[in-house]
Amino acid sequence: MLVDKIYNTREEWLNALVTKLRPLFERVAAKIPDRVRVAVSLTRSKSAIGTCFDAMDSKDGTYEIIIRIDKDDPLEVAGILVHELIHAAVGLNEKHSGEFKRVALDIGLEGKMTQTVPGEILQSQLESLIKDLGGFPHAALDLTRKNSGPKKQNTRLKKVSCKVCEYTVRMTQKWIDVALPNCPMDHGKMSVEEAEGEKEE
Repeated sequence: MLVDKIYNTREEWLNALVTKLRPLFERVAAKIPDRVRVAVSLTRSKSAIGTCFDAMDSKDGTYEIIIRIDKDDPLEVAGILVHELIHAAVGLNEKHSGEFKRVALDIGLEGKMTQTVPGEILQSQLESLIKDLGGFPHAALDLTRKNSGPKKQNTRLKKVSCKVCEYTVRMTQKWIDVALPNCPMDHGKMSVEEAEGEKEE
């Protein structure tokens, strides 16, 4: 099999796929914007497998598409990319109706418009493009593992106050365990009460 080139990063591979998809979009009277970047990362919400950010949100006026990092099947990824590119092509205000739906159906996506999958013809076209690109240089990240990813910061701050003058500071339990501070107005040791709803950032 003759491939275009060896892509070392998933972003290179995805952005090369965008170039290959442009003629498919033109055939259905839709244009992928000139400035589009695709990356693999966490998406805006846990349920979203792809996200398109408007060019107006980008400092350099580029549509940013994110494919969720736990997806590594090239055909599935290509289908997600087509869906997100339609958002970029027709404008995010269309959501999943109007011109979005027209382009999605014309290009060969099927199913509920919020959860499209490539139909048989589009699937065949995508398989051909993927063969040209060679292997997708990405391995899925398991997002279900309990200890995976950054730890959530949930250290509660406690309110430490003077009972006489109500001078107040906030401290973590770690420093309270070392020593409670004295009131700066010389009223002696301050006392602890938990501050509702506050967390150390």
